[in-house]
Amino acid sequence: MIYKIRAILDVPEDVFRDILIDGKTSLEDLHKTLTNSFDFNGQEMASFFRTDEDWNQGDEIPLVNMSDDFDKKEMRDLKIEDELQNVNDKLIYVYDFFSMWAFFIELKEIKENTDNIELPTIALSFGNVPEEAPEKEFKADKKQQDPFTSSIPGIDEFDDEFGGFDSENFENIDDIDPDKF
Repeated sequence: MIYKIRAILDVPEDVFRDILIDGKTSLEDLHKTLTNSFDFNGQEMASFFRTDEDWNQGDEIPLVNMSDDFDKKEMRDLKIEDELQNVNDKLIYVYDFFSMWAFFIELKEIKENTDNIELPTIALSFGNVPEEAPEKEFKADKKQQDPFTSSIPGIDEFDDEFGGFDSENFENIDDIDPDKF
């Protein structure tokens, strides 16, 4: 079966590729196809991340398992058809952990290879990859409550009893008066 996969590079300008690939090939082969289609050298570490329909990052599928969990699957162990089973299924792909090139991967179509198309192939290429990956901002959702304040019973009373901590006026640890605590 031919899997039509759209890979969208997470940059301000529109940059994406539609790739036709056999669903029975490994995620490692998809990784190689992605690096080639976006003109990367393919020499950097990379991972796929399972995700939900809202692109919330889930479990990692690394190119090479470097964890203590020796049973953790690598890209070469998993087939595309196992991870992307239905149209609109998604993955996040990160290439080069120093530059943090991030991609949104989505299955757009599944069809039979009745035309005997040579796979993998780039069906559509749009946009140019910038010289450098954009700076990523890692911020907590502002709706979330600070885990070190009122979510802990009694913490506000503790701060009141001992004078609290004034992070606005804190400049140097040597300025702390140990007699206050």
